[in-house]
Amino acid sequence: MEPTRLLSSALARQIAADFGTPVYVYDQTALEQQARAALAFPNAFGLTARFAMKALPNAAILRTFDRAGLHFDASSGYEAWRAIKAGVAAEKISLSTQELPADFAALWNAGITVNACSLHQLDTIGKLFPGAAIGVRFNPGQGSGGTGKTNVGGPDASFGIWHEHLPAVQEIAARHQLRIVRIHTHIGSGSDPLVWQQVSRLSLDLTRHFPEVTTLNLGGGYKVARVAEEKGTDLQTVGAPIKEAFAKLAEETGRQLHLEIEPGTFLVANCGALLARVQDVVDTGAQGRRFLKLDTGMTELLRPSLYGAQHPIFLFPGNDTGRRQDYVVVGHCCESGDLVTCAPGEPETISSRNLPETAIGDLCLIGGTGAYCSAMSTKNYNSFPEAAEVLVDTSSQPHLIRRRQTLEQITQNEILPAGF
Repeated sequence: MEPTRLLSSALARQIAADFGTPVYVYDQTALEQQARAALAFPNAFGLTARFAMKALPNAAILRTFDRAGLHFDASSGYEAWRAIKAGVAAEKISLSTQELPADFAALWNAGITVNACSLHQLDTIGKLFPGAAIGVRFNPGQGSGGTGKTNVGGPDASFGIWHEHLPAVQEIAARHQLRIVRIHTHIGSGSDPLVWQQVSRLSLDLTRHFPEVTTLNLGGGYKVARVAEEKGTDLQTVGAPIKEAFAKLAEETGRQLHLEIEPGTFLVANCGALLARVQDVVDTGAQGRRFLKLDTGMTELLRPSLYGAQHPIFLFPGNDTGRRQDYVVVGHCCESGDLVTCAPGEPETISSRNLPETAIGDLCLIGGTGAYCSAMSTKNYNSFPEAAEVLVDTSSQPHLIRRRQTLEQITQNEILPAGF
């Protein structure tokens, strides 16, 4: 969704006045629309669509998706408990984690499911719960992501059990009488659709080695176009050949496998925007650059500094002159890397955007910030507080779903030793 469709000038000004800036704004109508699209993913014998909650774990978002019929993927024990606290039934939560939590037994007893993501995890679970039915995450040998930092498959990735260690998985499972009922793979965020399809077929072949498997989870990673130059993944197009592959396996083996997918970015990226205010305009001379300084930055939007990610930028000038300028848009952190308008894929290369002429105090809207923004930021860098979050409901009414953090909350866990 284009940010200007999410927020009119009038609604942007209302939200800024009521909740301050910077503030994340999410669109409930768009969220529900994306949920329906995920639940329509092509499948031969049933589908569970799980929201990869690491993308946006706010309780109001989780509850919106819960009511829409989605299940959930947690990447840590903390995320699993957070979903339960938000009212999600434990049975709807699947845990795939780099770090098996110390209180894993409590989560298991609460009713979550789990994918063992290493041989050590598999052995640990077997010792705790011999005879249990569990899933196993494999590294299928290939990966694909929007950048190298979001590629989580192949020999350079630590995620999942290397596919050549399949005999070790079978041995550990047999030793603890574990029932492997789900195979899981995930190759990266923003993955190439053709590579995703290829790995999906490899993953389907893995199920042949585990006769008790009833579910294949193919992860997520579907590309989302945040700016016009990018091309998103169409779920119907990418999923159709996989549906056929499931049907073919059933013809060959009689096994009708249930499909799981775990979209994150797809569900929320373009359903959110970051509303900020221009707090300064500076230049470096006639041969230099003109900079827009915002009251937000890597404290709320880390993706450009981390990945060279591109986000659409819209301005709401208080006095529309009709003129345009080339601006380098930067954040408020004392950090040269706090750059909003970097070059595509090059976080250290300055770029500019041609935008309406603006002035100090004008509002700025940064689109495509629903995924991996509030959830993944340099919170409290320079002691800036955590930003507020707002949900615009289906009647276009804004609701506060996270308060702005106070300085007292930032420092509340600090302790001065006696005598200091």
